[in-house]
This record gives sequence, C-alpha cells and structure tokens, in this order.
Amino acid sequence: MKAETVTETPEHITVEARGNGQRLDRYLTALNRWGSRSQIQRLIGDGHVRVDGHGVKAGTVLRAGQRIEIEAAPPQLPAGVEAEAIPLDVLHEDAWLLVINKPAGLVVHPAPGHWRGTLVSALLHHWQGPRAGLDPLRPGIVHRLDKDTSGVLVIAKDNDTLAELGRQFRSREVGQQYVAAVSGCVARASGTSAAPIGRNPIHRKRMAVRQGGREALTAFEVIDRFANVTFVRLHPKTGRTHQLRVHLAAIGHPIIGDAVYGRQRPADRLMRRQALHAERLRFRHPHSGNAMTFTAPWPEDLVALKRECEAGGSHRRRSAE
Repeated sequence: MKAETVTETPEHITVEARGNGQRLDRYLTALNRWGSRSQIQRLIGDGHVRVDGHGVKAGTVLRAGQRIEIEAAPPQLPAGVEAEAIPLDVLHEDAWLLVINKPAGLVVHPAPGHWRGTLVSALLHHWQGPRAGLDPLRPGIVHRLDKDTSGVLVIAKDNDTLAELGRQFRSREVGQQYVAAVSGCVARASGTSAAPIGRNPIHRKRMAVRQGGREALTAFEVIDRFANVTFVRLHPKTGRTHQLRVHLAAIGHPIIGDAVYGRQRPADRLMRRQALHAERLRFRHPHSGNAMTFTAPWPEDLVALKRECEAGGSHRRRSAE
C-alpha cells in the first residue's frame, strides 16, 4: 500500500543557551518534533539539516545562537487511514500522554481488514492530525488490548514518553489488573499460572501453552463464584499475546464469550465478546516520576452478566475479600 505524497517544508530554529556544546542529533531529539534520534540522524545524513546554511554531520557540536534549518516531511498516513470522530472516554491527558477507557469492539491500530474505525483514527481526530515523529500506523501505542477487551490503555504523545513507558513495561514496573468472568467454578481462592506460551503449531493465528514457549506469568484471585461462572481478578506479570485468555483456557476455565480459546457454553449467550476488562493500570509518569494509577469501571455488559448470575439463584460460594 502506497503512502500519500507529502511535501517537505523547511523549518528554522535558533540554538538556545542549553544547546551550547551539544551534539546536533541529541539537541534535535530533545525537542521532540522530528522523531526519534535514529530518524533525525537519517534526516541529517540525507542532507535535510543545515546549520548556518552549511551541511553538517549528526555529531556536529552546536553553539548557542546558531540557526538550524530542517526539511522534514510531515508524518505520512497510508491511504485509507484517516481521522474519524470516534468518541474517546478520556481518563487523563497531559502534554506527554493520554489514558483512555477503551470500549470493547474497538481495534487499536489499523491492519489489513481494519483500516478504518480504529483507535488510531480516533486519535487522529482527537489530536487534529498525526503527531510529529510517531509511527503513523501505531502513534504512541505503548501496549494494546484485543479488539473485544475493554479497559485502561495508555498512549504516548512523543517518542521520549513512548520509550520510557515501553521500558517500564519491559522491566515489569507497570502494574496491570484485569477482571474476567470464566466458565465453571474455580476451586482455588488464588493462584499463579506459569505455563510458557508460544505460537500454536497448527493454528498459526492462535497462541498456546507449549514446551519451548516464552515465559508467561499470571496471578489470579477469585472475586465471586457461581455454579457455572466465576469472576476473577488477574495480574499479568508478563505481556505475552493473548496471555490471560490462553492461561485461563489451559486450566479449564476459558473466558466467557471467548470464541477462540473457549467452547460454546450456556453462559456465553450472555456476552457478545470475551468477558475481559482491563480494570486498573499503574505506572510512573515518564517525566515527573510520580506514581499514577487509573481505574476503569466495569462495562455494562460485564455488570449485566454478574447481575444475571446473581438473579439466577444458582449456588455460589463467595471468596474471602
């Protein structure tokens, strides 16, 4: 798929006092306007950056007061990806990041078969255009939720924020809490699944518990038990694709409504999607360092499922809170 044609527009800036003695590529990267350091190095290497009218190298040392000219094309959007007025449930927004409560049914980023109606299109409308320096197909996407999973999602608004949030996820400094309704009565009040996860050798679009898979760790605790449905809280310690869905299915309690990893059961008729919700997200703000926690209330379909279970008169055993 070809990208739209763009025209490069020269931009001029004057080196501030804090830039005196800095490398050119580092100085431009810190301004968060032309992409990552590697992207800026390519601009310089391709001759799109001049200092006082002269061609330069990435390692050129700057002096305060010098004039930099940058020819940088605006972010390119693939044909078919455009801004759409899709409402966002914003939990928090500042100059560096956006936190939303993603609804079920919303695809996070465009891909073949899903070029429109995605979170990316909603972001383009919300931000009134693409953010400079971010991948136009995945602008600021730090982590993702499956199409039919609802809940808290954080999006970075510049490359430095994206890099730091990504580091926190990789180093397991981010606290994630999900809630799910699963088939059957989970006997244990709490526990941990440490089964490795890899690509299903037969169904390549699915994941599976398998020998030689990547390390995967999920802690769980029971919220409430009914005869055929159990509500659980989940704390993933790793971030493997479909991890929670695969781990729950592997212990014989697939998520209600999960058409990929579950089997059709009576309770599934109550949910039109998998009963999985990202309830809470905790991380440190990439710039202030302050601890931040965001909570998304249970969506109406999950609340309705619990009410149905409670009204059904089926035997239940409550777990200790």
